[in-house]
Amino acid sequence: MILIADSGSTKTDWCVVLNDTPIKRIGTKGLNPFFQSEEEVQQELTHSLLPQLPEGTINSVYFYGAGCTPEKAPVIRRAIADSLPIVGNIKAYSDMLAAARGLCGHEAGIVCILGTGSNSCFYNGEEIVNNVSPLGFILGDEGSGAVLGKLLVGDILKNQLSPAVKEAFLKQFDLTAPEIIDRVYRQPFPNRFLASLSPFIAQHLEEPGIRQLVLNSFIAFLRRNVMQYDYAQYPAHFIGSVAHCYKEILQEAARETGISIGKILQSPMEGLIRYHTALPNQFSL
Repeated sequence: MILIADSGSTKTDWCVVLNDTPIKRIGTKGLNPFFQSEEEVQQELTHSLLPQLPEGTINSVYFYGAGCTPEKAPVIRRAIADSLPIVGNIKAYSDMLAAARGLCGHEAGIVCILGTGSNSCFYNGEEIVNNVSPLGFILGDEGSGAVLGKLLVGDILKNQLSPAVKEAFLKQFDLTAPEIIDRVYRQPFPNRFLASLSPFIAQHLEEPGIRQLVLNSFIAFLRRNVMQYDYAQYPAHFIGSVAHCYKEILQEAARETGISIGKILQSPMEGLIRYHTALPNQFSL
């Protein structure tokens, strides 16, 4: 039995695989060692994941997560070892490698993540060989849910959108301007809070100002990230809830920047299952 995890900053998708067959999917909160201590990760695993696991020991764990840099990966490995019935190897990789393996398998390509955060890389079919630093939602993360939420809040509080949109936003989320400032600047996980506002954007895409906000953010992502790779030779593949939700606007941004888009998927899990099992290789670009 093996356990595969795809973790963003907001949620973690777990899949239990037995004899090359997925037998159970489990959802927990996001596990990000950049923002959470080893004890906090362990607590989430013990309380939310362990009770849902099938009986028996786990031979291998493949954890892919946001914030899982080489320096932070040991935090995840130790927390898993201390929380779950593991008898084999525990591997912890970046969410970027999850996207690359999930989208491309063993083929080369430009791989992008648009979820709570954003990221990109060039993957040669075996490993990531070039990566433009995402820099987080304050300095970068163009096109991400957190940045879309940040731009939305900024435009609403500075009266750049219509009064009707502002009223609808404040009513839907039951927020005041001081409360928003507090959530962003003083409370933990401001990126999650800002990304949680993205559904409002999706509900109001008929508003020209909101649609332009999304389009401009995607264009910025493509220009500041994707265009640093060999985009003339390779298409850009996308994974993540934001890419999937705003697929049409993302394709429009690609046309405006002359970038060819390949796959757009919500999750890398199906590809990761194929990658880590004996199932036939189905990764054709």
